[in-house]
Amino acid sequence: MEETIKKEKKCYFCVNNLKEVDYKDAGFLRRFINSYGKILPKKRTGTCAKHQRKLAVAIKRARVMAIIPFVNK
Repeated sequence: MEETIKKEKKCYFCVNNLKEVDYKDAGFLRRFINSYGKILPKKRTGTCAKHQRKLAVAIKRARVMAIIPFVNK
């Protein structure tokens, strides 16, 4: 049987040397949520654990401030 070799994803924030995640940048945050408005897991996005936590907090803050919707229907 053939084994598939998966390419390891790099953290977008570490690669681009970004320290903080801005909750006011809705266009940027939409990269990390799916069509239903759910936060994508780090396995799918490739972000490291530290930045995934910061990203989740930023998305939740943006939802409360009504910058991005809770649900897309």
